[in-house]
Amino acid sequence: MTTTSTARAATAGRLLNKVPEVTIWFWIIKILCTTVGESFADWINLTLGVGLGNTAWIFTGVLVVVLAVQLSLKRYSPFPYWLTVVVISITGTLYTDILTDQLGVPLWVSSAVFSVLLAAVFGIWWARERTLSIHSIDTRPREAFYWLTVLVTFALGTATGDWTLELTGWSPGVAVLLPLGLILAITALWRGGANPVLSFWLAYILTRPLGANIGDFLGSPTQAANPGEPVGLGLGTFATSIIFLGLILATVIYLAISRRDVVETYDATHVSRVVTSPQRERIGLIGFVALGVATAVILTVASLAPHQAAAAADDGASTGPVASLSPQQVTAHLPKEAVAKYIALAQTATKQDAAGDTSASHATVQRMRDAWDADANALQAADQTAWTFLDQQMDAILKTYAIDHPGVKAAAPAAQQAELATLLKDLGA
Repeated sequence: MTTTSTARAATAGRLLNKVPEVTIWFWIIKILCTTVGESFADWINLTLGVGLGNTAWIFTGVLVVVLAVQLSLKRYSPFPYWLTVVVISITGTLYTDILTDQLGVPLWVSSAVFSVLLAAVFGIWWARERTLSIHSIDTRPREAFYWLTVLVTFALGTATGDWTLELTGWSPGVAVLLPLGLILAITALWRGGANPVLSFWLAYILTRPLGANIGDFLGSPTQAANPGEPVGLGLGTFATSIIFLGLILATVIYLAISRRDVVETYDATHVSRVVTSPQRERIGLIGFVALGVATAVILTVASLAPHQAAAAADDGASTGPVASLSPQQVTAHLPKEAVAKYIALAQTATKQDAAGDTSASHATVQRMRDAWDADANALQAADQTAWTFLDQQMDAILKTYAIDHPGVKAAAPAAQQAELATLLKDLGA
């Protein structure tokens, strides 16, 4: 999707454009970046146990650095540009996750807030510059508006994508089809003469849930440990991140050598084959409205159909309450090394809470949650009753830390220590 040469001619005499030409390569890398934004953020936050807040602070700092480098350049350069997109993808994902997982903001509220914010950014950008075309990013103010818009679109795409999964209970593999279908429909409308700028930004937003669902599908285990958990190819978040970062690097190297996405080079060798007019743009606008109505109908029907909520497993869903078991009954058939691992993690979190280090305690409990999810199949096979009993206790701990419980505020450290003490007692510590 691109605009006509009119907007470019109007900017003659300015600096060289700071963004790439919108070719097929642009969309390929953009989707790869969104996948990395989902998988890499999850890997650092959950697998490494850095914690959501700490991960957000780290990448906010990285974003400031890479954005400063990008803004300092006088023309488009593939490596700093796409590095900035990758970092913004991760950062935007983290900001939405903080609203949902730590502050308990419902996803529909986040989606509405980011939609309003995006409209405000576009409104101010248009009022100041009289264009929203990315082919006119040739001044510092325009570039600042551009990157702010990109950040908000990533946050909005994350919120709407997660909200879609929450509403429908779709698996990541199935959920890929909705944004992919919408992007293809938008492309068809654009080729038919729909407004190119509107077409571009709609497709840009939709690449976020598309890439995130691809990342979830590749990284999720092949079999769900609990009802409602996503299933996929089982590559894991680290392997998925490495694969897609490698693909991004290879593509960027190719573009740096070939210069096929440099606007000036592209203009010298290509003629736009998409013709638009006010009448065609009006027809295209009707098409966009129809797509919006169709999407709303699909989501409404899917939400009303019986399904297991996608987040149910993250909430520690189990098969039902289990009568109290003695520590001896709980640990009789469970692997001793697993019991020792959870005792050590619970004791560490307790000490951190007692020392007033709530951030570290939160990260430790997240590591315990991740380990518990990873060990679920083995523990269930060893003793289903004991696992279910401990799973309920584990969920009670997560609730006091407001982990995987949207809308719940973290309890006081004393309450957290009390739940950890109960788990330690159940484990015979």
